[in-house]
Amino acid sequence: MRFFIKKIIPFSLILLIFIFVLFCFLFPKKLTKENIENKINQTVEKVEQTTTEVKASLSQSKADQPLTEREINKYLIKAAFVQQAPEKNWDQPWQDACEEASLVTVDYFYKNIKSITPTENRDAILKMIEFENQQGFTHDINIEQMNLVAQKYLGYQTKIIENPTIEDLKKYLVQNIPIIVTANGKTLYQENKHFNSGGPYYHSLVILGYDNDKQKFIVHDVGTKAGAYFKYSYNLLMESIHDFPSSNKKEDINSGPKRVLILLK
Repeated sequence: MRFFIKKIIPFSLILLIFIFVLFCFLFPKKLTKENIENKINQTVEKVEQTTTEVKASLSQSKADQPLTEREINKYLIKAAFVQQAPEKNWDQPWQDACEEASLVTVDYFYKNIKSITPTENRDAILKMIEFENQQGFTHDINIEQMNLVAQKYLGYQTKIIENPTIEDLKKYLVQNIPIIVTANGKTLYQENKHFNSGGPYYHSLVILGYDNDKQKFIVHDVGTKAGAYFKYSYNLLMESIHDFPSSNKKEDINSGPKRVLILLK
């Protein structure tokens, strides 16, 4: 009996010690208020970290999308400002050299020419007009003729966009593709008082960007000395777009089709 008791007591003691050690291992700390707060804070930190990682992942995913597939609130192409009358002489051919100045603007952008002197400006336009004279063109050239000059003289691939929308224009701008516009200058005069005599019937300019907040296109209006990065409202510029009329009378400009020209490298 004594032997049995001696055996049982050490075994029970060992069992109690084991249970105590196990309890201490599984529940090392008391659940105090401080411990609970620490657990909550740790959980919050993990949630915030996870949220940050998810946001970063979404932002990267958005950044990986092509520019044309996501909304860009504001965009601007930087280009040298080419004027149709660089020496402030408004006699012919300068009076009607806005088409040539627009083409030179885009050509210089693609050639990465950042600035242009009045002499360089003048010579670039005169050389282009010399080519046009060889084609039998008159002072005013339409989009089709500008298209030919861009291809045969400047060496670009081109595209004429019929009845463009605001979104169509933005799509090309965010790809760093300037847009050549022919327009009713009388309509543009409503927002650009730098024109003389209420603005020309037939005019050309280059769209370089846009600003959704202000609802305006940003252009190089080659027809005035204040035309660099000039801003026209979306609606007004879209209203003004017209190619040279088939009647060959400038006064009929509003009957000209709505189309724009882009040059592609």
